[in-house]
Amino acid sequence: MFKCNMGTSDRAIRAVVGLVLISLVFIGPQTVWGWIGLVPLVTAAVGFCPAYRPLGLSTCKTKTS
Repeated sequence: MFKCNMGTSDRAIRAVVGLVLISLVFIGPQTVWGWIGLVPLVTAAVGFCPAYRPLGLSTCKTKTS
């Protein structure tokens, strides 16, 4: 459905940031704002960032078009 526009390092960084933010729900300040970590975690899992498309960005090394 969507073409990959995220490279391996971009996906890894997003996964780590997502997990750290989600961990804030259970430890640390324990606020519901930690659930915003689902966004980078899902985009890392899928390999597609919707914000990259209108900006014309891609960190994926392979040609996607």
